[in-house]
Amino acid sequence: MNLIALLIGLVVERLATQLFHLRRLRWLDRVIDWGFSMAARLANWPALIPVLLIAVALVLPVFAVMVILGDSLLGFPYLILAIVVLFFSLGPQDIGEDVDEYCKAVEEDDEDRIRHTAKNIMETDVPDDDLERIHRVEEAVCVQANNRLYAVIFWFVVLGPFGAWAYRATDLIRRRAVFAAVRDEETDGISDRNRTAAVMLHGWLAWIPARLTAIGFAAAGNFDTAIGAWRAPAEQKADSLSERNERLLARVGVAALALQDEDDEELAARAIRGATAANRLAFRLLLIWAVVIAAMTLYGWTR
Repeated sequence: MNLIALLIGLVVERLATQLFHLRRLRWLDRVIDWGFSMAARLANWPALIPVLLIAVALVLPVFAVMVILGDSLLGFPYLILAIVVLFFSLGPQDIGEDVDEYCKAVEEDDEDRIRHTAKNIMETDVPDDDLERIHRVEEAVCVQANNRLYAVIFWFVVLGPFGAWAYRATDLIRRRAVFAAVRDEETDGISDRNRTAAVMLHGWLAWIPARLTAIGFAAAGNFDTAIGAWRAPAEQKADSLSERNERLLARVGVAALALQDEDDEELAARAIRGATAANRLAFRLLLIWAVVIAAMTLYGWTR
């Protein structure tokens, strides 16, 4: 049932691009902010506890509906629920569309659009140096492929709609906590504690999918250079778990691309070639995952 829901959900996601704005779930920001305000009253508690409670509050409704539906009506209500939850768990934006918008901006040499579209992919400040921006975008595509797609699919396969939504809920909390910490950076540090806890929780859930995705990058790209990059860690001891996940994905993903610099190639052409190559790598990996999940389902390893 989960395989059918997964396949239908991925098709729906490709066809319903006009509904992507609904996946931003802005209304949940108020719920998360309210949770953070309650956490401020528990300043003596470990910050992870309030963050966990917020995550539970977001995930519990989906779990309750799953339990209520069960296998009623031959599992059809469950199938509909799974497809809907998967759609809202993926994203919020499609990484392929973001790459296309970035490439169009580069082709038109629109500096403002380039920075805007690059920031949508990187989810952080864009470097002023063009060559550094090009490399950072390629890395970010590899990172976002896991965050927006493969981690969600992994938890969907493992725990069904509950798992997919749990991962997205922690990502929503992480994003909101980072925003609040930047906004309130001159406060008493409560927002910073929430951010650290939210990033930690999200990093835990992303740890296994990040490594499976990195292995997939090696299989879908240049295997030798990707494995070599895996064996040459660049993480620092002070890095958080989330940072280590992202560094691994970026390092292995870019190595799997094995892009070679071409003589007299303009920066714009290099930017487009690198971004599209990273996007194609992510798509090839999706095909590999589909085959693996189908095989697991045929042998009865998934529900």
